[in-house]
Amino acid sequence: MAATEERLRKLVDDNLEIEGRAPGSPLDLERNISDAGVSSPDIVAFWKLVNEEFGVDISAEQFAELLTPAALIAYLDAA
Repeated sequence: MAATEERLRKLVDDNLEIEGRAPGSPLDLERNISDAGVSSPDIVAFWKLVNEEFGVDISAEQFAELLTPAALIAYLDAA
């Protein structure tokens, strides 16, 4: 999980602005990114990056259910 979390945090740091979070600081694993001020277009772009970075094919519908880092990490570790 640690490796997945590190890779995901780097993707977040490089591509998303989360309200109240400085790049490089720990992710709040339970905070929904759409509730953290991330726009829908940015979420779609992030979904594509996650699929590319982790070599997975998460559908848009599945990704919509995985909008907390904890849920996404659990999904990626199980894939």
